[in-house]
Amino acid sequence: MRTDNVIDQRAVAFGVRIVKACRFLQENKKEFVLSKQVLRSGTAIGAMIKESEFAESKADFVHKLSIALKEANETKYWLLLLHESEYLDDSSYESVNEDCLNLIRLLVSIIKRMKCAA
Repeated sequence: MRTDNVIDQRAVAFGVRIVKACRFLQENKKEFVLSKQVLRSGTAIGAMIKESEFAESKADFVHKLSIALKEANETKYWLLLLHESEYLDDSSYESVNEDCLNLIRLLVSIIKRMKCAA
């Protein structure tokens, strides 16, 4: 199975953005706990999307994208905590959160389309 090229590109761009944000948080804000959490979940989104490309079945494909969706939702939570604890300013939070929400929307759309096709 293949995912849309758009979601691949957005997931990679989001992952890179998360890596850079974590580096900033660790080097400049000396924040090490939440940044590791958001790094793990934020980069897992793209990893699960990549795994789905070689899914063994439609059900496996949907399952892997569902895990990516859960990771995206978890990332949204860690970003909110970083914002509420004042490690991320309003504009940085709103921008990266919007990217996360866009990934969530794309994943939901693909998952729904695949479930309807089953």
